[in-house]
Amino acid sequence: MRAAARTPGARAATCGRRRALAWVAAVVVAAVAGVAGWSGWFAPRRVRLRRRTLGLPHWPAELADLRVAVMSDLHTGTPHVDAAKVARLVAQVNRIRPDLVVLLGDYVDPTVPFGTPVAPAAVAAALGGLRAPLGVVAVLGNHDWVHTGPDLARRLRAAGVTVLENDAVAVGERLWVAGVGPEGERVANPVAALTRVPDDAAVLLLSHHPDTFVRVPERVALTLAGHTHGGQVALPGLGARHIPSRFGDRFAGGHVVEDGRHLFVSAGIGTSRLPIRLLAPPEIVVLRLRPSRRTKRR
Repeated sequence: MRAAARTPGARAATCGRRRALAWVAAVVVAAVAGVAGWSGWFAPRRVRLRRRTLGLPHWPAELADLRVAVMSDLHTGTPHVDAAKVARLVAQVNRIRPDLVVLLGDYVDPTVPFGTPVAPAAVAAALGGLRAPLGVVAVLGNHDWVHTGPDLARRLRAAGVTVLENDAVAVGERLWVAGVGPEGERVANPVAALTRVPDDAAVLLLSHHPDTFVRVPERVALTLAGHTHGGQVALPGLGARHIPSRFGDRFAGGHVVEDGRHLFVSAGIGTSRLPIRLLAPPEIVVLRLRPSRRTKRR
C-alpha cells in the first residue's frame, strides 16, 4: 500500500524546520568566521597601552612614581609584527617618555605560519631607538636563543641596549636592574644575578619566563616576566592549556603577589605557533612604582 500523502500543514512544518536549521547554521558559520577574522587579523594587530600603579614593600620613597615601560614577546617575523611595526612601537614608547624601558625577550621568531623572517640586525636596530633617562635593559627569550644564539645579544648591545644574563646593572643611585637567562634554554640564576647588588638598593629583576619567580629572593622589589602571552587564546576554562608554564595559569599574566613577593607578567605583543589572539590582547605596559607597607592582591 502507498503511504498516505502528507497534508499541506505537515509539508509547511517540515519546510519551517528546514528554514530554522538553515538559519541556525548560517548564524554559526557567521559567528565562526567572525571569531576567526577577529582572532586572526584584528586582535593580534591592536596593541593596547596598559597603565598600572603598583605598591611595593621594598621600594624607596625617593623612587616613588618611577615609570617603567615594559615590552615583551615581539616575535618579529610573525604575520602581525615586522620591522616597521617594531619601529612604530618604539616611537609610541618614546612618546610616553618613561624613566626606564625593560625588554623581556623573544624578539624574533621565524617559525609562525604565514610569517616572513626578519633579520636580527633589523630588530636590534629598531629597538636601539628606544630612549629613557635610566636606559633600556633587556634579557633574551627562548626563541632568541633557539633562532639566533648570542648574535642578537651582541647586536642589541651594539645598538645601545644593556643585555643581562645572570647579572645586574646600576641604573640610578639606589636602583639596580638584574636579569636572568630564559628557563629551558639557559641557566636562570636569580642569586647569581644579585651578587653585585648592594644590600640597600632597590632591585627590579627581569626574567623572560615567569616560572623563575618561585626562586627569586624576597629582597627583589618586583620581578618582570613575559613568555605566557596571557594564554594567547584565553578561552574560559581552557587557559591553562595554552600557558607555557609548569604552574598552569598561576602566572598567566598581570600582577601576582605571593608571600610578600611581587611579580608582573606582560601578555606581550606578538604570537607564537599560530598567528592568532583571542581574549588576550597584545600590550605595552607602563608601570608606576610606589612604596607601600601593605599591598593588596589585584
